[in-house]
Amino acid sequence: MRRRFYPLISLLLVFVSAGISSAKSEEGHFPTTGEIPDPVAGFNHLWREVMIDITVVGILFALVTILLLITYRRKRAGQEGRPVKLSTAAMFGWAIIPVFIFMADDFYLGAKGWTLWNSYRTPPESSYEIQLESAMWSWKFTYPGGVETYNELKVPVGTPILVRMTSSDTVHSLFIPDFKVKEDSMPGRVTYLWFHPKKVGEHLITCAEYCGMLHSNMSGKVIAMEQGEFDSWLASEQAALTEGGA
Repeated sequence: MRRRFYPLISLLLVFVSAGISSAKSEEGHFPTTGEIPDPVAGFNHLWREVMIDITVVGILFALVTILLLITYRRKRAGQEGRPVKLSTAAMFGWAIIPVFIFMADDFYLGAKGWTLWNSYRTPPESSYEIQLESAMWSWKFTYPGGVETYNELKVPVGTPILVRMTSSDTVHSLFIPDFKVKEDSMPGRVTYLWFHPKKVGEHLITCAEYCGMLHSNMSGKVIAMEQGEFDSWLASEQAALTEGGA
């Protein structure tokens, strides 16, 4: 009779894992309404939550497997087990209930990911827009007023940056790992991504889509600057552009 409770214990452990997932802290979610959402915090939180779920479920499955191997091991040569007879309703219950629990957890994480994605795909109205034309093997950024840079995206901190992009030759993919953003740039189509630099510093840009020979050399950097420093740089570049055009 004691052994009949082991499947129930296994199912209880599954319920506990689902409870842990749903009760985890909401820290890392997007800020309250009126503030600029932070994709980095959202993606980091979601990734951490997925890793916790995988770890908890993996440990529970390992423990249950070890328990069953020890409990139902053959104790003498020729020994045959006598499985408990289950009714049709019980068999469906043992199959459907665990599936429902795990799928509920998956849908919960999927819904959070979908909400995060929708928020990320909606750039803030205060975004500073920069045009990008990608080509083998460079990133050409064009600022309002016509200033151009190659492989260096200079931006002011504290301002959401919207990069609207296309490609002059083949498919490339603008990937900025520190800001957890990546988007393909394609010929004949305009795509976009946005990110929110908050601290002064440099961040790697790389192409995440194989675009041909020397693909690995297609890199650049984001240079986040104080607003005043950025304004001075942009003004000097625009003045030089005006003088060159004259």
